[in-house]
Amino acid sequence: MSKMSDSRLNEIPAFIRKIFNQPEGYIALHEPRFTGNEKKYLSECIDSTFVSSVGKYVDRFEEMVATFTGAFRSVACVNGTSALHLALALSGVEAGDEVITQSLTFIATANAISYCKAHPVFLDVDRETMGLSPTAVEEWLINNAEMRGGNCFNKKTSRRIKACVPMHTFGHPVKIDELVAVCDKHNIELVEDAAERLGSFYKGRHTGTFGKIGVLSFNGNKTITTGGGGMLLFQDVELARHAKHITNQAKIPHAWEYVHDHIGYNYRMPNINAALGCAQMEKLEEFIKNKRELAHIYRNYFQQIEVEFFAEPQDCQSNYWLNALIMKVKNERDELLKSTNSNGVMTRPVWSPMHRLAMFSNCQTDHLTNTQWLEERVINIPSSVRR
Repeated sequence: MSKMSDSRLNEIPAFIRKIFNQPEGYIALHEPRFTGNEKKYLSECIDSTFVSSVGKYVDRFEEMVATFTGAFRSVACVNGTSALHLALALSGVEAGDEVITQSLTFIATANAISYCKAHPVFLDVDRETMGLSPTAVEEWLINNAEMRGGNCFNKKTSRRIKACVPMHTFGHPVKIDELVAVCDKHNIELVEDAAERLGSFYKGRHTGTFGKIGVLSFNGNKTITTGGGGMLLFQDVELARHAKHITNQAKIPHAWEYVHDHIGYNYRMPNINAALGCAQMEKLEEFIKNKRELAHIYRNYFQQIEVEFFAEPQDCQSNYWLNALIMKVKNERDELLKSTNSNGVMTRPVWSPMHRLAMFSNCQTDHLTNTQWLEERVINIPSSVRR
């Protein structure tokens, strides 16, 4: 396996500067773009004085996202992590349950499981998607699970296996239909962590609409942003209505009384954030077109220098939220990280797998072969919408 030359390593930061038309200064990994009605809507929101949870922009933002994704209804939250926590709770995850997910993910996935006082089970990913492997899930369940009274239980721990949370990595869909089939077979709820996937489709259907509930994020580094924010996607309108209710402290509407009928959460999205989101949604298709063009440029360039560019998997249309390279060896990954960052071009390795973190080190895993292989080789490169 040949090693990339120093001259080739040093050429990559210069190429990235060229395609972003930024010969000097710092190039971020992914920064937001505000090129539409953001200031207008924010000004209208401020003038109305409805900057918190009451106001027209929250409802409008929810409607825009539901229409774009094909969800029956969407419910806005203050961030993606709170949305994922609520999705798990609404799916019936309780203290002591087990939830299957992938180790190669951002920590919010595992944290949300922990908020339910449940136990994550970290399984392997597929190399071609970097997302949770249906084969790995099925094999683990065959070896470790049994059905009791219609529920799936871990034979070794006697805990109920209640849910499965695949994460669509970097905007690339997992084999979600296969995962749905595995979960249905074992009576396990599927909650999609589609935090990074607004604008990504699998077999013509938007990610986040395959499971019981899907979750989006609008953090400042996402394809569109509300500063902070998240969204729940529902196919069940009544479940969505209940979610909307409990994100607002489960307060029964009344002109003056304070009466609550459920344990609720202060997870509602402020109107001022939703105003930003409405303006960003108006630009979403333009942003995705720009990002897919960038991915095409990257793919052509890195093919010429024999570096693998991670392209959208089969049957997928990806938003290319974060572009990724897969280096031949770990040392080459580290050398490229050093070369780019020392030249003012931000690059990052993939997240540290969850099973390596102290608070999750005792969780159940499988062999995690692909997870560890990818951890040693993946680099994210600048992926912002180009000006």
